[in-house]
Amino acid sequence: MSEPNTDEQWMQAAIAEARLAEAKGEVPVGAVIVHEGEIIGRGHNDRESSQDPTSHAEMIAIREAAARLGSWRLIDTALYVTLEPCPMCAGALVNARVPRVVWGCDDPKAGATQTLYNIGSDARLNHRFECVPGVLDEACGSLLSEFFAAIRAKNKPRNAR
Repeated sequence: MSEPNTDEQWMQAAIAEARLAEAKGEVPVGAVIVHEGEIIGRGHNDRESSQDPTSHAEMIAIREAAARLGSWRLIDTALYVTLEPCPMCAGALVNARVPRVVWGCDDPKAGATQTLYNIGSDARLNHRFECVPGVLDEACGSLLSEFFAAIRAKNKPRNAR
């Protein structure tokens, strides 16, 4: 019998999704939703291509997983995402009843599961989820750092020192 996948292995799948976003010129964030040892939802950022502000990796993965299960209740699932979820995505995860959220690097500007807000563990809400930060943190953070460094280098004036 094979050993179940680890958080790191599932995060590698999310990183692969992030690379798909990067290849399209999107901010490289990727997500997968796992149910009973199988990926049932995948997503990567697609806001620029779709011109849809809700096209975050998590939202796309949630929609696909719900369609696959035939239910908006994503019980017995786990979401793996390369960047800490924002308020919109954390709220959607609460509403979808996802019990476990695993992310790579924290988001100091919009993190809503630990950094700026604690939506997933707020006792005032009707559902909470387990928060697991820092899985493959360096790899996830490097994707973002390198992406934004390349944009800054591209936009730097030629005569600037």
